[in-house]
Amino acid sequence: MKILFIEDDPMNRRVVRDMLDVAGATMAEADRAEEGLRQIDVDDFDVVLVDLRMPGMDGFEAIGRIRARPDAKANLPLIVVTADTAVDLAERCMAIGADAVIFKPVAMDALFDAIGSVLARKAGDGGMIL
Repeated sequence: MKILFIEDDPMNRRVVRDMLDVAGATMAEADRAEEGLRQIDVDDFDVVLVDLRMPGMDGFEAIGRIRARPDAKANLPLIVVTADTAVDLAERCMAIGADAVIFKPVAMDALFDAIGSVLARKAGDGGMIL
């Protein structure tokens, strides 16, 4: 399984990478949304994790651009990873095209549950579970 994590904080990327290593997943990293979008252009990912608050383009815009793609990558499973706890945040994320939202600090079970859940929904038949 290949996962892209678009996150500006290197410590957050390291923590998630360590969790994914336990499951045998490969994680590519982008420290800015623009770089993440370029990586999606040239590589194939099973899941994209995206932070909302980053310098330059934020996660909301990045998700919108992914969903607006004219190719199959518009349907990539997208999971928001955020420290924002606004009451309506999950609803706003889902409205713009996110498949799930998990909160920082990231717990391994929450991460794996979210990945398994979105992959199962996208596959429509139980999908791949970490």
